[in-house]
Amino acid sequence: MFHQAKKSMGQNFLKSKEALNMMCVAGEVNDKDIVIEIGPGKGALTEKLLEKARKVIAIEKDSDLVEIINERFTNEIKNKKLILLNEDILNFNPGNFNIKEGEYKIIANIPYNITGLIIRRFLSECIKPISMTLLVQKEVAERIVARDGKESILSLSVKAYGNPKYVMKVHKRFFSPSPKVDSAIIHIGNISNKFFKDINEENKFFRIVKAGFAHKRKVLRKNLEEIKENINKIDQILIKLDINPKARAEDIKFEKWIEMNKLF
Repeated sequence: MFHQAKKSMGQNFLKSKEALNMMCVAGEVNDKDIVIEIGPGKGALTEKLLEKARKVIAIEKDSDLVEIINERFTNEIKNKKLILLNEDILNFNPGNFNIKEGEYKIIANIPYNITGLIIRRFLSECIKPISMTLLVQKEVAERIVARDGKESILSLSVKAYGNPKYVMKVHKRFFSPSPKVDSAIIHIGNISNKFFKDINEENKFFRIVKAGFAHKRKVLRKNLEEIKENINKIDQILIKLDINPKARAEDIKFEKWIEMNKLF
């Protein structure tokens, strides 16, 4: 069945066998795994996942593509190895399938326009997966792992819950239609809430991080005044953590932010 990619849904179908295999390798997919695939498209990655995983739950918003997947994997759907859902991933709740935290993996080629929403939902808002292996815009992948040595709200938000790793670049020519930019595979492993003892500490961490990055031209010390008016207290914290008072938020490593959160 022919399907015209829908730009409004950010559809770019991956056709590189090397990249498809690498996503399964990076995700360490085995026959005990439940894998959630976001936006299976025409089923290229779905096929690889079904070869290795115990069960695949594929969530596709486009009803035209659901038809294609239904036809392509009739037996797997009948045998319940593949569960195909026609819905928006941002409304999906693993708990509805009796899946508990740490009992599944996410492996997916996700639309560029909802990358941040998907990462935030499954790291902080939802029942957490064991790991996430995602094909995203290359620039976003580089920001997540802070490849240039500069942290961002995005990189710190990911590191707060897991260990991000840059796996490989995927050139734009390996997609149909070809996007304007290259992509990259990232793997976020060891996902947990280990850095936060409760929701209050978790919320405080993100309040501090957002304040720290609020004004790019200002140094961290000045930005933090917005949440803690006592500048002397801020100075004491920076001294204790051996942070230069002229440092900017992007220069502060993740571990220092976690220590800062405990002192605020």
